Amino acid sequence: MSVFSGPELAYLSGGERRLARVATVGPDGDIHVTPVGWSLADDDTVVEISGHSFERTKKFRDVRRTGRASLVIDDVLPPWQPRGIEIRGRAEAVEGDNPRIRVHPKRIVSWGMEADGEPVPRSARDVG
Repeated sequence: MSVFSGPELAYLSGGERRLARVATVGPDGDIHVTPVGWSLADDDTVVEISGHSFERTKKFRDVRRTGRASLVIDDVLPPWQPRGIEIRGRAEAVEGDNPRIRVHPKRIVSWGMEADGEPVPRSARDVG
């Protein structure tokens, strides 16, 4: 069962490919934010992030060290209708043939979603 609401899951599973921005914390405490590709996994309960030579990236090392990450997936519809999802949670750096970061949501915040053509109020909830 997905941790995402119906409108959130529709947004994440829609036909458009959206970039996410992932935030990690370096050893010096500085926050590092970078755009990434992503996908849903495990019955839509985990977000996976990967890329070229991924195991050599700062974000991968940060997650391996801290076990934490946050990401935002968003866009803007014309004329000015921002919508998106922020996902905070436990993260794991998976090594091997397909290196990736797996984010297990603990807190989900969404805005600008619609269900059946009607706006859904901003939502924030703990899921893990």
